[in-house]
Amino acid sequence: MAEEVKFMKGNEAIAHAAIRYGADGYFGYPITPQSEIMETLMDERPWETTGMVVLQAESEVAAINMVYGGAACGKRVMTSSSSPGISLKQEGISYMAGAELPALIVNVSRGGPGLGTIQPSQADYFQTVKGGGHGDYRLITLAPNSVQEMADHVALGFDLAFKYNNPAMILTDGVIGQMMEKVVLPPQRPRKTEEEIRREQPWATLGKTKDRKRNIITSLELDPSIMEENNIRFQAKYRRIEENEVLYEETLCEDAEYLIVAFGSQARISQKVVEMAREEGIKVGLFRPITLWPFPKKQLFEYSKKIKGILTVELNAGQMVEDVRLAVECRIPVEYYGRLGGIVPTPDEVLVELKKLVK
Repeated sequence: MAEEVKFMKGNEAIAHAAIRYGADGYFGYPITPQSEIMETLMDERPWETTGMVVLQAESEVAAINMVYGGAACGKRVMTSSSSPGISLKQEGISYMAGAELPALIVNVSRGGPGLGTIQPSQADYFQTVKGGGHGDYRLITLAPNSVQEMADHVALGFDLAFKYNNPAMILTDGVIGQMMEKVVLPPQRPRKTEEEIRREQPWATLGKTKDRKRNIITSLELDPSIMEENNIRFQAKYRRIEENEVLYEETLCEDAEYLIVAFGSQARISQKVVEMAREEGIKVGLFRPITLWPFPKKQLFEYSKKIKGILTVELNAGQMVEDVRLAVECRIPVEYYGRLGGIVPTPDEVLVELKKLVK
């Protein structure tokens, strides 16, 4: 398949990008507002063209454990869900982090807590960026703000997951998942052969090797001294990720006296706010974290030396704002504005809050 332009939903872009990346398997369970990912994969029938396995599991717990098994074999496997479903997958995600297995997880988040609403939300920030499951682990977390980035982040998420042998997550929301835009789909990549997997991922469990030894993959270690060594190794890996993989986007930040910090769908709204504020003579820029973890804390600290204040715009009760405040180390005021229950703020509402900060 050559590169081509299509008009589609963000969820559909995830599915098409997964096929074209050469993913080996998708294991999921339907839940609004991400069900189109699995539905699109079923419609495209990639098992007939690329050999990709697409399976609806009996539950979210079963799906993440299928991903665990596929990842243990060195395969490029993924799953997707929405907030309550991701909660059910957390044990398996923690196991995979402890076993140092690469995989891609997509969370098209919705409002909560509990079953909540099927409307969009960014209230899974804590659940994802802070680890979510048990133990000291981290998820590489990407936050797309367009249908194009939904497609692009599939390859980026898989590549980072395999670079660091760590699960990666695309954390988006119902706005980006359901909206339709033009997207340039990448050319088809081949799936890796078993020989390539053995060469590139020698840790993978692919049955007995020629020397009759079998790789055992587990997150269990009963010797506390060895478990401490494992955790020290994990933390060293996380520091490398923080040093090398921070991604962000800046809009009109060069002369800014104030910053709006927002990710995903709220960054799109905030971009309009920046335009409106500039028309009124307010020098404000937009700083958009693309990696929510690793978070661009060093970059925000540098901005704190030359701006007067920050407003975070979030579709939650104020979660990312905590990381922004930690990043700037109380040097400048950091305020938050957001809506709850699936209500998306308008640019006019955000501009009112920005003016309060400017005063």
